[in-house]
Amino acid sequence: MKPIFHRQGGAVLLKVMLFSLGLTLVFTLIANLLPQVEGEAAQEQEIDLGALTMDGFVSLGETLFSGKGTCTLCHNSMGRAPDILQLDMVAIAKEHLADETYQGAATSVQDYLRESMLQPSVYVVKGFGQKGSNDTVSPMPVVNKAPIQLTDVEIDAVIAFMQAKDGNDVTVALPQGLPASEAAPAAGAKQAVVAALPAETAEQAFSKFSCTACHSVAGTTSPVGPELNTIASRLDKAQIRQSILDPNAVIAEGFDAGMMPLDFARKMTISELDLVVNYLAAEAAASQSGGQ
Repeated sequence: MKPIFHRQGGAVLLKVMLFSLGLTLVFTLIANLLPQVEGEAAQEQEIDLGALTMDGFVSLGETLFSGKGTCTLCHNSMGRAPDILQLDMVAIAKEHLADETYQGAATSVQDYLRESMLQPSVYVVKGFGQKGSNDTVSPMPVVNKAPIQLTDVEIDAVIAFMQAKDGNDVTVALPQGLPASEAAPAAGAKQAVVAALPAETAEQAFSKFSCTACHSVAGTTSPVGPELNTIASRLDKAQIRQSILDPNAVIAEGFDAGMMPLDFARKMTISELDLVVNYLAAEAAASQSGGQ
């Protein structure tokens, strides 16, 4: 009988090894499906305003338009807002200034473009107003306030880009220096731009990835995307995670596919994703029930 026990023991050992190997492969696959971006040290880029050319200023505006300004989140081909990249914004600005319903104070294209970023509800393009406002309230956030917080120099750069992209003359003057509140310490006319470090709190992550530009969450209000303060009552933690990594998998009622960026799995670190998911699944639900 001894050889039989040996054979049975060997078979059990083989099954255990195969099971362990299978588990390892499964966890490896799951890990590879999650964001693999590791936190990087901040990278400082200096912009020498004294040596800045108009081409460089326009290029800075283009970078801000699709980056920090988060303009392409709404101003794209999805129909949520005018597709600025496909429109001659100088011609459009002139049309809006001549519109009898325009109630703003701008008298030039440059002033109109700035006004549209700082007071977006002064003139709302027909069909693009906040739901239920009869096109009197714009869903667009004010760009010099949280969460976007463009500086005056950055706003001018975006205006320069919108003027130049279709071959129009740029009327914005090159910046000659920075006010004290915007200047980098001991950098003279150089502006230091530091890449964001990995977020340490959910609130920091919401700001870093401009979640509050579209969603009502963590004390902010925006009607562009689904409200997130009560998302824990609609989705469990796994579903919340999926809605970030694969936003088109399940579409919230009243919203369209393709509205949310598809690259958060690449941009977020694993720790940042966990911060957001845990906040939405637990802390938001707790604060909501506590307020009732």
